[in-house]
Amino acid sequence: MTKSTAIFVNIGERTNVTGSAKFRKLITAGDYSAALDIAREQVANGAQILDVNMDEGLLDSEAAMVTFLNLLAAEPDIARVPVMIDSSKWSVIEAGLKCVQGKPIVNSISMKEGEEQFREHAKKLRRYGAAVVVMAFDEKGQADTFQRKTEICARAYKILVHEIGYPPEDIIFDPNVFAVATGIEEHNNYGVDFIEATRWIRQNLPHAHISGGVSNLSFSFRGNETVRAAMHSVFLYHAIAVGMDMGIVNAGALPVYSDIDPELRELCEDVVLNRRADGTERLLEIAERFKGGASTKKEADLAWREWPVEKRLEHALVSGLTDFIEIDTEEARAKSTRPLDVIEGPLMAGMNVVGDLFGAGKMFLPQVVKSARVMKQAVAYLMPFMEEEKLRLGTTGSSSAGKILLATVKGDVHDIGKNIVGVVLQCNNFEVIDLGVMVPAAKILAVAKEQNVDAIGLSGLITPSLDEMCHVAAEMEREGFDVPLLIGGATTSKVHTAVKIHPNYARGQAVYVLDASRAVGVASSLLGRDKANYVADVQADYLKIADAHARAQDNKRRITLAAARSDGLKLDWSAYRPKKPSFLGSRSFVNYPIAELVPFIDWTPFFATWEIKGTYPLLFEDEKVGKAAKALFNDAQAMLKQMVDEKWVSANAVIGFWPANAVGDDIALYADEARSEEAARFFTLRQQIARSTDKRRHVALSDFIAPKETGVADYIGGFAVTAGIGEEAVAERFDRANDDYSKILSQALTDRLAEAFAERMHQRVRQEFWGYAPDETLAPAELIRETYAGIRPAPGYPAQPDHTEKRTLFELLDVEKQAGIKLTESYAMWPGSSVSGLYFAHPESFYFGVGRIEADQVADYAARKGWTLREAERWLAPVLNYDPVRVEAAE
Repeated sequence: MTKSTAIFVNIGERTNVTGSAKFRKLITAGDYSAALDIAREQVANGAQILDVNMDEGLLDSEAAMVTFLNLLAAEPDIARVPVMIDSSKWSVIEAGLKCVQGKPIVNSISMKEGEEQFREHAKKLRRYGAAVVVMAFDEKGQADTFQRKTEICARAYKILVHEIGYPPEDIIFDPNVFAVATGIEEHNNYGVDFIEATRWIRQNLPHAHISGGVSNLSFSFRGNETVRAAMHSVFLYHAIAVGMDMGIVNAGALPVYSDIDPELRELCEDVVLNRRADGTERLLEIAERFKGGASTKKEADLAWREWPVEKRLEHALVSGLTDFIEIDTEEARAKSTRPLDVIEGPLMAGMNVVGDLFGAGKMFLPQVVKSARVMKQAVAYLMPFMEEEKLRLGTTGSSSAGKILLATVKGDVHDIGKNIVGVVLQCNNFEVIDLGVMVPAAKILAVAKEQNVDAIGLSGLITPSLDEMCHVAAEMEREGFDVPLLIGGATTSKVHTAVKIHPNYARGQAVYVLDASRAVGVASSLLGRDKANYVADVQADYLKIADAHARAQDNKRRITLAAARSDGLKLDWSAYRPKKPSFLGSRSFVNYPIAELVPFIDWTPFFATWEIKGTYPLLFEDEKVGKAAKALFNDAQAMLKQMVDEKWVSANAVIGFWPANAVGDDIALYADEARSEEAARFFTLRQQIARSTDKRRHVALSDFIAPKETGVADYIGGFAVTAGIGEEAVAERFDRANDDYSKILSQALTDRLAEAFAERMHQRVRQEFWGYAPDETLAPAELIRETYAGIRPAPGYPAQPDHTEKRTLFELLDVEKQAGIKLTESYAMWPGSSVSGLYFAHPESFYFGVGRIEADQVADYAARKGWTLREAERWLAPVLNYDPVRVEAAE
């Protein structure tokens, strides 16, 4: 059999909380009625199977699956198509099977955990009468080559059909669609391997079906939907011809094979079928031409150039267009009595429109920052004229909504969020004084007095910044300040502001600002006529939060450290033989190719930086933010290409491996294989939360390393990477050009590149340097989902909240010398676009959060590290389950 006569079945995946941000929000909010509308829309648009997935950390997945499937069954127009119960949790699959009508499909089972569990699950599914998706995945990992795909599918087919008696027509093989055109030679044949595996399955495994996630194929061309759609169409043309009969694909976006531009189609064929060694390069060369006729549209849009100058300025501000801003600003100046009139007149009128649109949710943060760029360039053009007027007539200036000082606190180097807040405030007529990063309290207060500011805004990303913010608030109280204190940043929260910062500043008012979109409203309320009522409301709210927090802490049960240790994770070390790394000690990588990192970028956090919520690339389809997200992504792609081509930044890394064993809750590192002399020690914290019904243990990172008493020779790794060498010069260049948009965009990209670098190095560690997973063949999207073996937790994050552990890591790796990354006094890394952490290889290691800890563990940890109790409380403040000040007062 060489050609399939079956009809291709489209699987709708929008009823999947991991694949649709909109669906996830509805399910999380309990809005099942609206969630059913998404299912109904999928069916109306041609989905012949509905993939339903409820795997979300904050959901009761079993309850959500049962509720949704029961409601779905009552809707005849939806229930007419089969349901694919999709979950990585067997309990959720079984819960769904018990309530679904008709013949269900289960997605998925595999031999990842061996044949025994595979047989057990398959037998249960047969009793339920379900069809099943079988992933080409075994104990060695996902199948990437033709040989691996066919071997695993044949082995699974034999077990299912000949041993268990599973109806072969109820088996759907997924031989894994992987990305091609990644620039990595080993990936070039992935398309061919899938197509040929499909042909082989059809010829050798009678009656079985073949499915796949088609969008994975074109991952390298994300952002260029024309090329991606063409690749999908070409791939399906050949895969369907040899037997692929179902798949997850946006059928409505697929061009007809014969309608694809002949040149583009031929180049896509070259790549998908791996017909030429230079296929990827040739497709890349023409890809930009097929992004969607931007140049023609731009010419058509020039009709606005015939409008009055005031409307032209407004249009430029709203649209973020700088092409004609100096010409139009000069025309407006020539018509005005004073240059200041242009700012306070048409420019501010235009920015008011921007503010109104932003507030109404009709403009989004990237667009607002572009508007600010236009405003800044217009003001920069007017500045010489205004200075000349000042000399001639005496000092004058514009009235603003208020003067706000912004600073990233001492020890912290992250300022993307602060920069965005500053731009948004400026867009709304606030004067902003930005002191930059790592600003000590004394400087913040001195400049605030000198400039007579109306408010101070503090930002921070790392947890030690929380303590520094408390210090700044206390210093403001001591020096008699009464101006509002705005608090923002990734580690801050409304609870921390109410419980820790607000009590330190009784004269004024500390207010938590969730994100840039809230900054204007908060600042306006704090500086407006109704300030007293607003502050009274905030204080009342914070009093309730503080009381509720105190009650919650008192009510949360935790166990003693001794009990937690006795209930720690006890892995079976008797049969485990750790893989020895290919080298011991450290190895550095200087000027690592940036282009190699691009395919490993996780774009979802990039959009979150710009306050565009959703999962990449699904957010492009969002009715509200999709258009703005796509425009931002196109700008990012263009800048990223420049970054790579023109070498704007450099990337350095250092990794290392050491013999290691667990000693209680510590991890001892040895100088050599003799293990007679300790070279260093990592200290870990253990969970103490009380648990009653689940089987989870009280984990510490040391549980993933073989205890010394077992005699097992284990190892641990460490790393530090940066993609930020030169990022400061790039940001300053855009600063000088009054281009905040490009400045923030460049910072966001270097942050993503650093994370991508960590991902790429971890991949190489698993495959080459440690080599415990040499046959791993995961696509970038799967790497982002962390489906690989092993973990890389970072000091200062949930599994080890103590930032000071970075010092040990940095000394072991000689990070400053080998990679050019420094630690601040609060253990932030500089450059900011840097990542560091540890490597654990045990296949049962996993990410977790320590959570709150009790006084007995704090005292124990202090003794192990040689700290005073107060030192321990300072560095562990974010996870303490008690208030040191309150305890000290009680004592």
